[in-house]
Amino acid sequence: MKRRLRMMSKEGFQEKLRSLKPIHWAAIGGGFFLVLILLLGYWITRDLPSLTQLEHFEPRLVTKVYSADSVLIKEFYTQRRDYVPLKQIPKQMQWAIIDVEDKRFFRHWGMDLKRLAKAAFVDLIHLARLQGASTLTMQLARDLYFTKKKVFIRKIREIITAIQIERTYSKPEILEMYLNHIYFGHGNYGIKSAAEYYFNKDVQDLTLEECALLAAIVNVPAYYSPIKHPDRALKRRNLVLYLMYKNGHITREEFERAVATPIQLGKGGPMEDRNIAPYFTEWIRQKLEDKFGSDLYTGGYKIYTTLDTRVQACAERAVKKQLARLQELVNRRFRNPDKFKWLLEKYVQDPVKREEILADPAKRDSLIQSKAAVQVALVAINPRNGHILAMVGGRDFRESKFNRAVQAKRQPGSAFKPFIYTAVIDNGYPPTYEVLNQPVVLFLPDGKRWVPRNFNRDQGGPTPLREALRRSLNLVSIRILQEIVKPSVVVDYAHRMGITTELRAVDALALGTSEVIPLEITSAYGIFANKGLWAKPIAITRIVNRYGEVVYQETPEIREVLSAQTAYIMANMLETVVNRGTGVTARTIYKFMRPAGGKTGTTDEYTDAWFVGFTPQITAGVWVGLDDPSISLGPNQTGAVAALPIWAMFMKAAHDTLQLPVEDFEMPPGVVKRLICDETKKLATEFCPHVSEETFREETAPTEYCDVHTGKIQPKTRKKRRRIIF
Repeated sequence: MKRRLRMMSKEGFQEKLRSLKPIHWAAIGGGFFLVLILLLGYWITRDLPSLTQLEHFEPRLVTKVYSADSVLIKEFYTQRRDYVPLKQIPKQMQWAIIDVEDKRFFRHWGMDLKRLAKAAFVDLIHLARLQGASTLTMQLARDLYFTKKKVFIRKIREIITAIQIERTYSKPEILEMYLNHIYFGHGNYGIKSAAEYYFNKDVQDLTLEECALLAAIVNVPAYYSPIKHPDRALKRRNLVLYLMYKNGHITREEFERAVATPIQLGKGGPMEDRNIAPYFTEWIRQKLEDKFGSDLYTGGYKIYTTLDTRVQACAERAVKKQLARLQELVNRRFRNPDKFKWLLEKYVQDPVKREEILADPAKRDSLIQSKAAVQVALVAINPRNGHILAMVGGRDFRESKFNRAVQAKRQPGSAFKPFIYTAVIDNGYPPTYEVLNQPVVLFLPDGKRWVPRNFNRDQGGPTPLREALRRSLNLVSIRILQEIVKPSVVVDYAHRMGITTELRAVDALALGTSEVIPLEITSAYGIFANKGLWAKPIAITRIVNRYGEVVYQETPEIREVLSAQTAYIMANMLETVVNRGTGVTARTIYKFMRPAGGKTGTTDEYTDAWFVGFTPQITAGVWVGLDDPSISLGPNQTGAVAALPIWAMFMKAAHDTLQLPVEDFEMPPGVVKRLICDETKKLATEFCPHVSEETFREETAPTEYCDVHTGKIQPKTRKKRRRIIF
């Protein structure tokens, strides 16, 4: 039954088909064709930019980083482009691009039918694409919204979008967008970037022949590059000049003069070839990428930083001078066969490669240079507001992007001792308080017995705190932790002063065995210069978007962590270190004579060398060492020998370059200075043979006069003579 019904349905359908008239078939065919057209139209237009996109033209712009002294130090971008209004672009530049790319620009509505027909005819005759028919508006549409792949559908989409652009914007606005968006070769997008790259000029300063050359490049930037292909660029430029003359936009005299002028490119190179504070700018990029994401490279922000290029130059000169000397010492040490064998076995596992290196002097030197490279970190801060003035994170940014100024954690050695003395002074002990300079025994966490020594192996009796800090006596520092303040108290002080790394609260803390970061310890020393106030280090003051609006602003974060009295006494004690202690060569050799305090630091086996110091205006810290802590700088390369020269040369140059006035540390209320007898530590009398001025808190200052040197003749005990009678 079902089969019979199916047969009847099939016969009925065929009967209906036979009954259809031609007009019916035409209607069906037309409907089908209409559906195809609609589907094709939908397919072509489905990816076209919306009206909202067209109305909000936001090209990818370069984000620029500026120093505190208004120098452009870095650019972040995916396309190197700056935006400049049309009124700042010379008329000759505008006509040059119109004459060579789209001479009927002001007469068409996005698509030039006459030019399109001509191009199609020429291409059809030659059976090849020989002529372009894209208008400026079509080129803009393609660069903004489409790829450059030559397909028919893309061309239709390009035309439709160009017509929409013409309906949305005026001709001058389209020309402005085009000149700011088009690619000019060598990574430069937009007329401003091109003018700076090729001629080191602002756009408004371009000459006629320079305008023509830039217009010539646009057609095929790689082919007409004046850097790689000057002959091609010259011919194309002269063609542009001829078209400008032919269309009446320049006179015959201007044409002849410009054609006779050779191509003259600017000097200085593109921005990416400059290398101003690379560790600093890379640190900023990493911080801001988390905040802005990919918009950092396209948003056209202006980032204003705290870095001063004059101070940075002083830092780099000082580093370069000292590092060359230190590297030569390390190289000389590892040229010793036994030392080199140790280095070779440590870093080269393949026996065959070892033999190759041993047989080739050049390869031996290369291994030493790469594996025994002396590294450095230097950071300079304004202690009053935390502004980072200079930063060096390594010997060469191209070799290593690791920023040792902010990422390295290294043992500070004796550079940590000021934290210990700060805890002592802040708890009411005066600089005259005496501690035994005698051996001590430490038991390490693993149970081992350790007997530390002073650097020069000496020992003595009761030693004033000032003298112990001046001479950097290890035994006194350890006894302070054992007898006066606990290690945990010192850890608390260090953390309060800005140290964030883990500090082990053990007696060995006195010798700086817990790691610190150069930026943090430098900032902490700034507290002594800033009356007990800690200013959080900052690198950026504000960020402005493309519309001139401030989107980010960083104000100094300042808090009191020490009393002004403690800070001043510590600054005064650290001045002694520079004036006549382990840092004295800053005065005697490097002639840095301003009021300054500081401290050296050296770790076991001369692995790390430090000097951190300050004036009232600048705090600077220097670390020198090798990335591999198992490799030493070499015998006697202490903080005073390896790091202090960089610090002293930098500080002298920086203060002189900035022409900073000579300032002394301001003594706060509650602090007094007294002349004391060096022997009794009491107020000196006129009869005391050795007198010095000492700084005290008012409540800890001595009130009694020396009772040893009084000027009175002490009665002598006379022995009774025995009278002998013969």
